[in-house]
Amino acid sequence: MKKPSSKIRDEIAKLQEQLKQAETREAERIGRIALKAGLGEIEIDEIELHAAFEALVMRFRQRQGVIASTGRKRSAGENGGPAGTTTLAPGTAEGSSGEA
Repeated sequence: MKKPSSKIRDEIAKLQEQLKQAETREAERIGRIALKAGLGEIEIDEIELHAAFEALVMRFRQRQGVIASTGRKRSAGENGGPAGTTTLAPGTAEGSSGEA
């Protein structure tokens, strides 16, 4: 038996609320981590910050692709990032602005 459109709308509304709550939790988690790392103290243009986050996402997605394609986790000594990247110590910032 097919669901009436009103039931489907109710389910959509519930799912939208769940999505909103999940996004809020994720944003708070990422925000706390960013603040702990000192990101709140750095003056940076929002566009530049967004680009840096996109680069970070790509870096981690590439890493996950290596794990998924090989079926194994890398050992601590294996480089998981793209060629030419370096791993920064927590609390350090990369950039040419002289801020760290």
